[in-house]
Amino acid sequence: MPETAQIATVSVDDPLTRDSVVAVARAGARVQVGAAAEARIAAARAHVDALAESPTATYGVSTGFGALATRRIPPERRVALQRSLIRSHAAGAGPAVEREVVRAQMLLRLRTLATGHTGVRPQTAAALAALLNADLTPVVHEYGSLGCSGDLAPLAAVALALMGEGVVTGADGEPVDAATALRANGIEPVTLHEKEGLALTNGTDGMLGMLVLALDDLRALLDIADLTAAMSVEALLGTDRVFAADLQALRPHPGQAVSARRMRLALADSPIVASHRGPDCNRVQDAYSLRCAPQVHGAARDTVAYAESVADRELAAAVDNPVVLADGRLESNGNFHGAPLAYVLDFLAIPLADVASMAERRTDRMLDVARSHGLPPFLADDPGVDSGHMIAQYTQAAVVSELKRLAAPASVDSIPSSAMQEDHVSMGWSAARKLRRAVDGLRTVLAIEYLTAARALDLRAPLLPGPATAAALALLRTEVPGPGPDRHLAPEIAAAEALLRSGALRRAVAPYLDNERHDS
Repeated sequence: MPETAQIATVSVDDPLTRDSVVAVARAGARVQVGAAAEARIAAARAHVDALAESPTATYGVSTGFGALATRRIPPERRVALQRSLIRSHAAGAGPAVEREVVRAQMLLRLRTLATGHTGVRPQTAAALAALLNADLTPVVHEYGSLGCSGDLAPLAAVALALMGEGVVTGADGEPVDAATALRANGIEPVTLHEKEGLALTNGTDGMLGMLVLALDDLRALLDIADLTAAMSVEALLGTDRVFAADLQALRPHPGQAVSARRMRLALADSPIVASHRGPDCNRVQDAYSLRCAPQVHGAARDTVAYAESVADRELAAAVDNPVVLADGRLESNGNFHGAPLAYVLDFLAIPLADVASMAERRTDRMLDVARSHGLPPFLADDPGVDSGHMIAQYTQAAVVSELKRLAAPASVDSIPSSAMQEDHVSMGWSAARKLRRAVDGLRTVLAIEYLTAARALDLRAPLLPGPATAAALALLRTEVPGPGPDRHLAPEIAAAEALLRSGALRRAVAPYLDNERHDS
């Protein structure tokens, strides 16, 4: 995973930032429900308690749910109603989702509770914060959310753990029954009262959490894509002139300008580039996969920027149904619909697949003796005896093919549910799940380009790469040996992926790419 800002404690008194979500989900930052949030929660609960005493039926307080909303529930059965809601809605199936996803959705649900628009009791919000701070993660299954009326099954699994039921994992990742884990950490199981079951499940927190985490990954991976593209340009004796600022300014997309600038800096002061810059060079134009990298990477950056704006708006939202308004009204609404999130989750999968596809094309050029401008076939040590990186490119191609399938949108689908009460759903959870797989695939593709370009640069000796690409190459050589006879490649791909995931590669080149020393 990329580097995360050092945030020790996150307060839910105010709207969350993307960095604070990442800090809690990935870095284990603690969560705090402050005095302002406690006051809002208590004020909203007083309104719900008043409605619970009223002879007038109120949805979620004194009625059933969904298609059963017309049935009035007597006071003595309302605790059972809330308990039954959570037990029945915790109906997920499939493998458990990742710990970071569950922690993100827990934090986001807590933040909505803290807005004072859901009507939970203060002790319920405190218990959810305690669960996070004790590093107890409810087991949430892959399937169960349609992205409408909230991420119902995933959020119900969390609420079930708050009740002392179901299964959680601790810091060691080992499963344990929730009652035992709560007792060991001094957390009192929650008995849910009126409205609380709905408040704990009617949110788009799972898909929002996955969007925020994907954005954190993609900002880092697009930086890496610029770097590996520059390494490939250098290795293929391409030109850096096409990345010039005045050329890029003719098409003023902000992401394109960023990517072009980073590629210029990555290629600055390169002896390899200088070796073929002059009247003797007979190359007229580089292939699109080299020449157009800033345009493709930049468009991906701009898509990420739009998705960030959607995520930021959602982080400031209070998603529940019904909601408690400041004047005490409890009003039904449609804010739980996941379309705003589902669309951007789908959008992101498209440029992600395209960036990976372009990286695979650059890799293939380095391996093809007819197009690599003097490199050995497949970068093999003894071509014919050795296959070099031939099958590493096959792996890239397989992943890129999968990424193209994952780019097909989930949000165009809808399967009605709840006896046609919920007759249009967003499928945003599904869009988020496939985006996570796509992010992992992009990382693999870029890791293979990194490996291949580094080997090609070594084979250009005695010509040397520029300072930035040399730093990237030197880092890789701490984990992966240089050119030689064929070796087991899978561990080398994994080692390169680890350098991308940890942030080590970004840190290694930051002194060259995050300043303007060599820019022109």
